[in-house]
Amino acid sequence: MVRMKVKVVGIDRETLLPVVVLADNDEQSFVPLSIGPAEANAIAIVMENVEITRPLTHDLLLNTILALGAKVDCIVITDIADNVYYAELRLLQGEKELRIDCRPSDAIALALRAGAPIFVEQKVLEQAIAVPQEEDPELEEFRLFLKDLSPDDFVK
Repeated sequence: MVRMKVKVVGIDRETLLPVVVLADNDEQSFVPLSIGPAEANAIAIVMENVEITRPLTHDLLLNTILALGAKVDCIVITDIADNVYYAELRLLQGEKELRIDCRPSDAIALALRAGAPIFVEQKVLEQAIAVPQEEDPELEEFRLFLKDLSPDDFVK
C-alpha cells in the first residue's frame, strides 16, 4: 500500500465531471478519480477549511462512528475493475478492526474529516496514472502540470 494525499478536487476541463486527484508524498504517482458533485463538495469543504453551521452527511457518519466508540483508522482504495474504483473504510473499535466497503469519494471525504491516512493498493497504482521511472517527455509534462494544479484551475 502507498500512502496518498488529496492533491486537488475540482472539475475536469475536458469532461466537465468532478474529479479528485490523489498523489503520493513525492508526487510521482497520481490517481485521478471521477466523483459525484456532492462528494466533490464534501471534499472541497474540508480542503478549503469552510465552516459549516450544521453537520453534512460525512460529518454525521464521523459523529456516529465516534459515538459508537470507534475511530477511523484509515481508508484504502483496494481495487479497480472496469474503470470503477473500490475502497474500504477501516475502523478501530477497541481491539476490533472493522472493514466496510464504500465508494472512494465517500471514504476520502470521511478520512479528511477524521484526519485519517489515505492508502492505495499497489495493484491500483499500476492501473492508474503512475509515472514510470524512465523519462517520458509527455508523462513528465503531465506530472509537472499536476504538480501546479489548484482548485481554481478546474473552474469552467
